[in-house]
Amino acid sequence: MRYLHTMVRARDLDETLDFYCHKLGLVEVNRYDSEQGRFTLVFLAAPGDEAAARENSAPLLEITHNWDPEDYDGGRNFGHLAYRVEDIYDTCQRLMDRGVTVNRPPRDGHMAFIRSPDGISIELLQEGPSLPPTEPWASMDNIGSW
Repeated sequence: MRYLHTMVRARDLDETLDFYCHKLGLVEVNRYDSEQGRFTLVFLAAPGDEAAARENSAPLLEITHNWDPEDYDGGRNFGHLAYRVEDIYDTCQRLMDRGVTVNRPPRDGHMAFIRSPDGISIELLQEGPSLPPTEPWASMDNIGSW
């Protein structure tokens, strides 16, 4: 058995892809539109995993967009997606500069949480050992839920 993908639903596909691709940095590797089923599936890979994802050997994030309007509450009952990042502080700053709220700042130099426009909780983890606690992160409060 091997892990294939995680599926999350998107109420607004453009807004969701802007978040995951342009802000978080994931890469679209496949898309499927079903006229009969009235939905679009978009498969995203982490940067550097594109070739492996196209060969079905890297995990993917599947964004499911149902064409008929629906509200998706919360997201916390889903749990969270998790991504390892090279520099937790640089990643969080880049996200904040692009208008993303860091709900749980990386006070410990190791872990942060953000949310997608659809309320999906996303955990960011520092690659390797934790970075030394650094301001302004060390004294930042949580914002909202994560």
